[in-house]
Amino acid sequence: MFATGCSVDEQLAYIKKGAAEIVKESELRSKLERSLTSGKPLRVKAGFDPTAPDLHLGHTVLLRKLKHFQDLGHTVIFLIGDFTGMIGDPTGRSATRPPLSREQIAENAETYKAQVFRILSPEKTVVDFNSRWFAKFSAEDFIRLTSKYTVSQILEREDFRKRFHDEKPIALHELLYPLAQGYDSVALEADVELGGTDQKFNLLVGRELQRAYGQESQVVLTTPILEGLDGVNKMSKSLGNAIGIHEPPLEMYGKVMSISDGMMWRYYELLTDVPIHEIQHMQQQVMSEQSHPMALKQRLARTILRDFHGDAEALKAENNWSRQFRDRGMPESVEVVQVQLNDIQHPGPPGARLGPEQCFIKLDKLLHKAGFAASATDAQRKREQGSVRIAGDVRKEPIFAITLPLVPLDVRVGRTVKQVQILR
Repeated sequence: MFATGCSVDEQLAYIKKGAAEIVKESELRSKLERSLTSGKPLRVKAGFDPTAPDLHLGHTVLLRKLKHFQDLGHTVIFLIGDFTGMIGDPTGRSATRPPLSREQIAENAETYKAQVFRILSPEKTVVDFNSRWFAKFSAEDFIRLTSKYTVSQILEREDFRKRFHDEKPIALHELLYPLAQGYDSVALEADVELGGTDQKFNLLVGRELQRAYGQESQVVLTTPILEGLDGVNKMSKSLGNAIGIHEPPLEMYGKVMSISDGMMWRYYELLTDVPIHEIQHMQQQVMSEQSHPMALKQRLARTILRDFHGDAEALKAENNWSRQFRDRGMPESVEVVQVQLNDIQHPGPPGARLGPEQCFIKLDKLLHKAGFAASATDAQRKREQGSVRIAGDVRKEPIFAITLPLVPLDVRVGRTVKQVQILR
């Protein structure tokens, strides 16, 4: 029986929180009713290609929805696409994606497993690899699989259709990707498959293939794509708007506190287990000025940090943040990072003169190497916006002089503070 003893209506309400779409909800209800009657849990899968092993909060939206099914006593299958990863998911891409080597996939898969268990229960999670069945596939098996779908059906996918219209290459192995992902559901006899909204086409292929192989079609549940710190673009490390789940507690806390008040509610819905009725009550309290958004955002940051760093670190980060930014004090502890002087040194502007105990450094390179920015370009943007302070002074110039011998620099970018040690 389910861990919570929930009725079907209660299960549906829990599952629907933060879901973008369910295809079809009536089928999910039927499956839940049958499961409740028989005592046999549903088999719920989500596939992950091990191509980017450093997870951020955007990735955890899907993991949290898996956890919801797990909380209700259903069997959660975390499927690592070590076979499909060699094809490379073409979703949303305008060019062929270079496939990964087996060595890269194996290394990334181990990293993934270590990270997902910060949300999922390792004892209750089935970890599987789709090479388990695809490694045994013969040429005849692949021909039989491709016979289940037509070229016109595959070209209904938006990115394929656009590339075909623009006369851009579509490699044949890319056309196999949706079929391979869909067959995963056949091999696992999945009752439900989860994925982001950008994966909807592939998830629906799984429904079709299950019918073609004589199985009952899986229910498809999609989760929204989480916006990053800018509140506009998809959370992405390359865009510099992400919150990594391995970031230090104070840095993670500060980033959550930097989101807009409006975006706070979306983060509550997608990144916490706070019930939707409670979130709505908090919104009403803010509108009636019974609660201040700052206090509720602090609760959000504290709740998110607990998942990844535990209660003690979450409370410590909150106290440090309050002292640093609300009371204008300094945190009890500041992260110390080390940067090699050779990586950031600059000869200086033409004609510039330095004393015998000074040297020039490139500020953008320093910020990038110290982890304040995703790239030198991102660092330049932050510097030009006046977000960079060194020893309390705003620094907008790209090159500045430091005094030798090298002493640690207190660097602040936005709400993030680090002590930077420059090594020779």
